[in-house]
Amino acid sequence: MNSNLPISSELIESAIAVVGLALRFPGADRVETFWRNLLKGTESISAFSDAELTAAGVDPAVFQKPHYVRARGIISDAHGFDAFFFGFNPKEAEIMDVQHRIFLECAWEALESAGYDPDTYPGLIGVYAGANMSTYFLRHIYPRLSAMGTAAAYQSVISNDKDFLPSLTAYKLNLRGPSICIQSACSTALVAVHSACQSLLNGECDMALAGGVSVETPQETGYLYEEEMILSPDGHCRPFDAEARGTVGGNGCGIVLLKRLEDALADRDPIRAIIRGTAVNNDGALKVGYTAPGIAGQAAVIAEALGVARVDPESIGYVEAHGTGTALGDPVEIAALHQAFATDQRGYCALGSVKSNVGHLGPAAGAAGLIKAVLAVEHGRIPPTLHFKTPNPKIDFSAGPFYVNSQVIEWPSGDGPRRAGVSSFGIGGTNAHAVLEEAPEIPVPESSAPDRPWQLLVLSAKTESAANLATRNLAARFRAEPSIDLGDAAFTLQTGRRRFGHRRALVCRDMEDAVQVLETPGSNRLLTGQDSCDGSAVVFMFSGQGSQYIHMGRETYHTEPVFRDTVDRCVEVLKPLLNRDLREMIYPDPSTEEKAALELNRTELTQPALFVLEYALARLWMSWGIHPAAMIGHSIGEYVAACLAGVFSLEDALTLVAERGRLMGSLPAGDMTAVFRSESETIDILKKVGNSRLSLAAVNSPSLCTVSGPTQEIQGLEERLQTSGIAFRRLHTSHAFHSEMMEPILSAFAEKAAGMSLHIP
Repeated sequence: MNSNLPISSELIESAIAVVGLALRFPGADRVETFWRNLLKGTESISAFSDAELTAAGVDPAVFQKPHYVRARGIISDAHGFDAFFFGFNPKEAEIMDVQHRIFLECAWEALESAGYDPDTYPGLIGVYAGANMSTYFLRHIYPRLSAMGTAAAYQSVISNDKDFLPSLTAYKLNLRGPSICIQSACSTALVAVHSACQSLLNGECDMALAGGVSVETPQETGYLYEEEMILSPDGHCRPFDAEARGTVGGNGCGIVLLKRLEDALADRDPIRAIIRGTAVNNDGALKVGYTAPGIAGQAAVIAEALGVARVDPESIGYVEAHGTGTALGDPVEIAALHQAFATDQRGYCALGSVKSNVGHLGPAAGAAGLIKAVLAVEHGRIPPTLHFKTPNPKIDFSAGPFYVNSQVIEWPSGDGPRRAGVSSFGIGGTNAHAVLEEAPEIPVPESSAPDRPWQLLVLSAKTESAANLATRNLAARFRAEPSIDLGDAAFTLQTGRRRFGHRRALVCRDMEDAVQVLETPGSNRLLTGQDSCDGSAVVFMFSGQGSQYIHMGRETYHTEPVFRDTVDRCVEVLKPLLNRDLREMIYPDPSTEEKAALELNRTELTQPALFVLEYALARLWMSWGIHPAAMIGHSIGEYVAACLAGVFSLEDALTLVAERGRLMGSLPAGDMTAVFRSESETIDILKKVGNSRLSLAAVNSPSLCTVSGPTQEIQGLEERLQTSGIAFRRLHTSHAFHSEMMEPILSAFAEKAAGMSLHIP
């Protein structure tokens, strides 16, 4: 549903992309659930019974009062922190503020939603965030503080004070960009977004997490209603309605992951929306009191954001208002909007407030409004504002372009991209506004290579139960969104997720196949295992003659450009040496398969063919980032290992392999027995090839030579080669051994592959 209009260079240089989202709001702990609730017009405010209030520690003498309102927006499983996942011991987790825990979890989820692992991301990731006052500290930690001792008390402050929220997140997630605590009361989260955008545009970081969190403990508490205060008398928030009497409190956390639009387009990130411009200011003294809103300040910040975004107010189709539903706040906000938009057009811009759904989330309120607006411009639908029946008589909607929608509105792109404004105003007068735009269509680059017929899906987790949950979640996502490109999903799972010890892997053909296996516990196609995650080494082992067959690697040749290009390059080098095109034998037409199979078994063709396939396959794996810590080969496989280790160039290796195959093919036929040439014959072969063009060099990768024969003969051969003028360097210092010793030696070699040397006694 992205706009397919061209993107101006000016926009690319100045706009910020929203590439990741994460939230914990009343009634929703996933973005998809939140969006579904908004479209359904769900009010996620909880009402509490006497038992719940008593369990929360509320005095019955208080909650039995007639003006006590038993309502609040609460989040589920607020205390269900996965301490082990983030490396906290139980004691550390116990003294840690719930807000810190939830923000940390959401930060991780926001990064994962965009497909990024901070450990492998090469750029700087910043954190801009704020939190509410820690009621967890006041209720559970402070009463015990004096008995804790200095060290424990110090740790308790760090784990609860809002100053340490961003830096703790940066420490636990290995984020190396700016880590800044933002505090401006109710506008905290949107001010954090503004600060993050500025940091990105200034080049201080390459991605930034921005948002806020507000969780009071215990959650299941209401409040005493008082006339002319901000809170509603009945636990419902009615923005802009004639019956509006105030808002209702709520708990929540919202985070967006931001990136420069230019970088997001280049990296083909999942852009949810664009932030075209933001602004922040303060009312100053131009209002009736410190806690009161100010028309001039709000109008100025909105106008500034529109100016920064360089958009016409008449192109804005929706404004997510601060919308507290208070007698004073709503009329002031609409008057400020009218002043900032300054248009003669009427009734074209929808107006809403997420507070009617989830309540007022304090420092996280701006994040809730921003995420709602992001989803609206992304999906092209404007959710209803709840409880709106009759306009507030103090608001003159006819004097401006705004109307409050009480039902879902379809929002097509029209002549331009969808645009929305988001306002957030804090007690004390710090105002913030952001202008959003629908994400542009990202052109899919043409590829000469067909899609892979099979895809590898990988999952990992820190525990078995978490791996089970990840498997179920992936299956559910695939089932809910079958249009997801399986190749894209495979890429993200392989590169955009951190690797943990409990691992699962699945090779599948299509989405239906993937879902079927993922939803089948114990399926033998869903490989499960454990790994120490200590960077275990990989050893490449290359086979010798006898493993060849026609069409070997055929599917890989047709689907993997790196493999195909390497094979083609090798074949072109070998053409004048063999007077044949090896591809005619390796990948013959159906009519020539029998003849090709016979020819491929001729030693002078077998050995070059095996070298080409093994070398190309190794290069393919290395292009995927799989590099060997060591290599071992048998017979012709040793030449592949030597070439990859830098002993000789590819052209020299192919020349040597072609001559080796020709000479061995000229010997009397045998049945896979070891054939030993005399020392003089061996020297003659190497002299013939080596004196013309062969150049040997030192090894640049640990390799194991499996030369057969007595040690003294090998040493004698070295001496003769050197006196004959041929540079010779063995692949690795080792004594000779026979083929029957391969298995125990390979086992020992694999164990020591990460080291620098291996000596076989």
